[in-house]
Amino acid sequence: MKKFILDDGRLLSGNHDIEGIAKDLYEEVRDLPIISPHGHVPVSWFAQDLHFDNPTSLFITPDHYVTRVLHSQGVPLSALGVNRTDYTDDEARKAFLLLGEHWNAFAGTPMRYWFEDALQRVFGIDEKFGPDTADRIYDELAELLASDEFTTRELAKRFNIEFISTTDDPVDDLALHDKVNADEDFPARVAPCFRPDKYLEAARADWPELAAALGAAADVDTSTYEGFYEAMRRRRLYFKEHGAVASDHSHADAGTARLTEEEARTLYAKALKGSIDPDDATRLRRHFVNDQARLAQDDGLVMTIHPAVYRNYDHRNFVEYGPDTGADIPDRVDFAAGLRPLLNEYGNNPGFHFVAFTMDETEYSRSLGPLAGFYPALYVGAPWWFIDAPEPILHYFQSTVVAAGFTKLSGFIDDTRALCSIPSRHDMNRRLTARFVAGLVADHRLSLDEGRDIVRAAVRDQPRKVFKLD
Repeated sequence: MKKFILDDGRLLSGNHDIEGIAKDLYEEVRDLPIISPHGHVPVSWFAQDLHFDNPTSLFITPDHYVTRVLHSQGVPLSALGVNRTDYTDDEARKAFLLLGEHWNAFAGTPMRYWFEDALQRVFGIDEKFGPDTADRIYDELAELLASDEFTTRELAKRFNIEFISTTDDPVDDLALHDKVNADEDFPARVAPCFRPDKYLEAARADWPELAAALGAAADVDTSTYEGFYEAMRRRRLYFKEHGAVASDHSHADAGTARLTEEEARTLYAKALKGSIDPDDATRLRRHFVNDQARLAQDDGLVMTIHPAVYRNYDHRNFVEYGPDTGADIPDRVDFAAGLRPLLNEYGNNPGFHFVAFTMDETEYSRSLGPLAGFYPALYVGAPWWFIDAPEPILHYFQSTVVAAGFTKLSGFIDDTRALCSIPSRHDMNRRLTARFVAGLVADHRLSLDEGRDIVRAAVRDQPRKVFKLD
């Protein structure tokens, strides 16, 4: 049997002088607990000690990073279990074999890196994955997943997760979060995250019903703009009382311009009647986003934003399989113009933390780095989604540190619902952080002791500070 052994020097540079320093720095953070301030793992996986049905339900079906690549090779999403409730064990095996058959399509992608890393470090499988071994590896994984050592809760414990945030609808009751956090046998702190996107998009056909649902959850009449604002205030506080540290926002642009109070009331009334036009709905949504920042001045929730994505780009895919199945495409964004109203109003306020993420890498050096290098409230979010990969992560450091320094970065964000990729993603980022800082040490721009302090802070202290975890 041909062995595949991960090289322990991976991602730590080909320059031997830098590689030695990078390995030293990496050892400082290799085994530190995982802090995951934004992700999509269902809280039910922690509230109950669940077994994954099969390897496909762990590695393929919930991971749109993987399903989109297979779809690009002509594999129907239905064959991968996406949006299927009648998925059989036989079909799950066939999907895993499809992953092996198309494994060459993942060459050079972070998905390949995460998968190989998880196979070896989580499951102890050192056989090289591919079309000839996928069936055998499926059986080995299935046997392990059926054991009590590889349940959802046991995996979270094994991964040494200290803090993890889910993503939650503003009307959720958060009962499962309370259950998990009251369980002394589960060491990770699991926090909800306030995600009000659809409630801020007044052009939606179902927006009047959403506004009413928000009001019902908050016990507030939302027939007026003032009532809607109060309902948001109460639900944000409810989330905070149940452990939330942040709100999260993703819209078509980064706009945050406020309307006059009279304009807001007028457009709100039109939206409730379903008669608001698209341009006015956009203006109202930007005002609503600004409202979220205004509310954060009082409740202290960290505000994160990741705008400019063509959501559900493929219409047939969306109709057949629903959202979040891999058919989202990055778009350009103008943070400098979009955030100016918000930052001018709140960017210098003590206690306000605002984290801006992007998939438009040009914004790192053009806007976000310089803005974070001036405004106390602003932090530059780590690369995620399409740019959670070695080259963009190094580019992120190169583009932002020169303008803002390390203390204005967010710390790593794994942004995933694929549980077993979490330690792999964090480890990849730790290696690349060590690699970048090692270059500064090798260039004698930092001492080795300073480098050690920086990589430890990047993994532990920075995310705790930015997301107010203490």
